[in-house]
Amino acid sequence: MQATRDFSHYVRDLGSGLSHIDLAVEGVSCAGCMSKIERGLSAIPDVTLARVNLTDRRVALEWKQGALDPAGFIDRLAELGYRAYPFETVRAEAVEADNSRFLLRCLGVAAFATMNVMMLSIPVWSGNAGDMIPEQRDFFHWLSALIALPAAAYAGQPFFRSAFRALRTRNVNMDVPISIGVALALAMSVVETLRHAEHTYFDAAIMLLTFLLVGRYLDQSMRLKTRAFAGNLAALKAETATRLVGVGEICEVPVAAIQPGDIVLLRPGERCAVDGTVIEGRSEIDQSLITGETLYATAEHGTAVYAGSLNISGTLRVRVSAASEGTLLAEITRLLDNALQARSRYVRLADRASRLYAPVVHATALLTIIGWALMGATWHDAIVTGIAVLIITCPCALGLAIPTVQTVASGAMFRAGVLLNSGDSIERLAEVDHIIFDKTGTLTLPELDVVNSASVPKDVFDLAGRLALASHHPVAAAVARASNAKSPLAGIVELPGQGVRGLVDGEEVRLGRPSFCGADELANEILSLDPEVSVVAFRRGAACHVFAVRQRVRPDAQTVVSSLRARGIAIEILSGDRESAVRSAAEMLGINEWRAGVTPADKIARIEDLKRLGFKVMMVGDGLNDAPALAAAHVSMSPISAAHLSQATADLVFLGKPLAPVVAAIDFSCKALHLMRQNLWLAVGYNLLAVPIAVSGVVTPLIAAAAMSGSSLLVMLNALRARRGAHWRR
Repeated sequence: MQATRDFSHYVRDLGSGLSHIDLAVEGVSCAGCMSKIERGLSAIPDVTLARVNLTDRRVALEWKQGALDPAGFIDRLAELGYRAYPFETVRAEAVEADNSRFLLRCLGVAAFATMNVMMLSIPVWSGNAGDMIPEQRDFFHWLSALIALPAAAYAGQPFFRSAFRALRTRNVNMDVPISIGVALALAMSVVETLRHAEHTYFDAAIMLLTFLLVGRYLDQSMRLKTRAFAGNLAALKAETATRLVGVGEICEVPVAAIQPGDIVLLRPGERCAVDGTVIEGRSEIDQSLITGETLYATAEHGTAVYAGSLNISGTLRVRVSAASEGTLLAEITRLLDNALQARSRYVRLADRASRLYAPVVHATALLTIIGWALMGATWHDAIVTGIAVLIITCPCALGLAIPTVQTVASGAMFRAGVLLNSGDSIERLAEVDHIIFDKTGTLTLPELDVVNSASVPKDVFDLAGRLALASHHPVAAAVARASNAKSPLAGIVELPGQGVRGLVDGEEVRLGRPSFCGADELANEILSLDPEVSVVAFRRGAACHVFAVRQRVRPDAQTVVSSLRARGIAIEILSGDRESAVRSAAEMLGINEWRAGVTPADKIARIEDLKRLGFKVMMVGDGLNDAPALAAAHVSMSPISAAHLSQATADLVFLGKPLAPVVAAIDFSCKALHLMRQNLWLAVGYNLLAVPIAVSGVVTPLIAAAAMSGSSLLVMLNALRARRGAHWRR
């Protein structure tokens, strides 16, 4: 019986005669893998796009509809040496977590074996091997073999498997010389032990694996943090909608069955599944994840609503303008995917250098063996010299140059209130010369605050706060928070779109709209002085008070703007908020470049324009509408209060109310990039010095391993300097 594979469930119709599928690919570790996969898949007839996202090891494929079977892509990737399967968020995350745990186990085994083998090798390192009784020396050698051989067989699996996959497809990667060097060192050590020789190289081989695994695990840990899945969008997408099919008749149907022109019913507490216009009813809706605006918006006849918005109070009838893949939410998802794929082509200097490493090292070691043999050396001595060349040129220093600085710098940045979400964000952040800030929730604090609390009597404030606890409205929540109210009043009734009311000592108390509390005149007086505030009125009996509520600019925002300018960085504001609100914030902070009412596509367009002008743009934002721009920017940052998707998309997340972590992150990144470059030059300089010495035959594999370890230690010690940032002027 022949098994068939049906992946049609994972195929998406893009329209225009194109189909799309995302595949998860195991074993993708560098820019060379990306290039190899993209070339191999693009060569298939009728494939129009093959793009690898190194961040989440995903390949996006597009082809002419009906021309190809998606299973063929998986077969082609298998021919290239990579295992692939349809991309699913949960499965991909589980695979990454398993890989990380496996690397940690390998590192633990290698480190344990290294410590024990090095203890057994102390007499050799101290130069007393010749004075030892041969039987004692051989016992130590065999004991070292007993520890090192099984430990290397287990701990070396990440390199051995990768090398085998490359060789099976007639390719070479960095893991091939590593595997050859380790295998030859172990094999020669066994031979030397059988010959009762003074020196073996078990310690060199297992130490080599330990340092390599440290670098590989650090890289894997960073990669886990870079995963920017858009799965959080699923929480906003309603799978069904309530459609009106006749007079007094409704039917719950899948969103895919909704067509433009249909009328859907949106009840309190439901999340809107479509884009459309309200034709009947009145309510308040939460659009904060779509527009970035934290205040509830009033929805009534003629109001536009979007998929993902949450209906708070009344029932609405909405005429559909777009559903399913045509909604604003779907557009944001597509923009996010496109921006993430574009950024995934970022290639680091270490990756580019690694492309030349394997062939150069193999050629050098082979020529060394042949050269010494032609010069009359024994094959044993020639091979030992070749092993020394393979080991001494091991890319430990090169492999650790970047991850160690990243790790130290990320720890220092964490202490400064910054969390890294992307492995290479430090390098990109150091290059920033233009910053775009969102306003709402970024330059301003996410929570609303009462700005006239000093003018309201304390007993009134306390009572209004207890009354506000019965409401879910964000303005009422600001009153409750500012009053530190803990216990709500009993018997409170909420009137949708108006406010809350109840009885206290036989007197009616109200909190809500000024018209609901009979405080229009007092509210208009406050609004005339500051039209940017929101107002909420309180009434007890005949006494009325009005609270002025607004978002406050972050306490250190002005200082941060000045500090960024001192570092030669240009600043502008792009916000979806009202023009008057954006202008007010820009004037307060002294920012001349600003735009209000911009859409997610507008933000990306502005970023692309700046890129074409040669700027390295940093986006700082917090709303779902900022997510595509965060992904499209050269580097991005979100506050910890941001929407979950924005945090997942942003390269960095900062903690607390101050904006100062933005400046700290830039300073630490500049220092870290300086140290990365130093480490790369140290690694290159080490090889330029060590290779000729190894080729000359004056070092043994043991000394080669010591030199290799010394170079690794040097770059690690240099990386520790990243713990202290500095004010870097440009």
